[in-house]
Amino acid sequence: MPTTATTYQPHLLDPHSAEPQPVAPANGRSFRLAELYQLLDCQTVDVVRLTDELILIIDDEGKFREPAYLNLLATYLWHQYQPAARGVDCIVGKALLCHDKQFR
Repeated sequence: MPTTATTYQPHLLDPHSAEPQPVAPANGRSFRLAELYQLLDCQTVDVVRLTDELILIIDDEGKFREPAYLNLLATYLWHQYQPAARGVDCIVGKALLCHDKQFR
């Protein structure tokens, strides 16, 4: 099995699931755009930085979907790590929590 860029276990945060779902990049190291589009069911992604190492990869157009589903867990994490976002914005749709070295 290929070695990973980091030992961090990425998780899919789905607004329809209370539990984060462990996922892994197809190549064992880092996610590629095509697999992110499939994993997040989207056509455009955006990166939300939580820390120097942790990021959320989100559907950049999630708020334009009908219906749009608030991602409570992803929003909570974002607000915990980036308090300036509290009361200003939220994350909608699926999100991927991973180490920034796992997205190249």
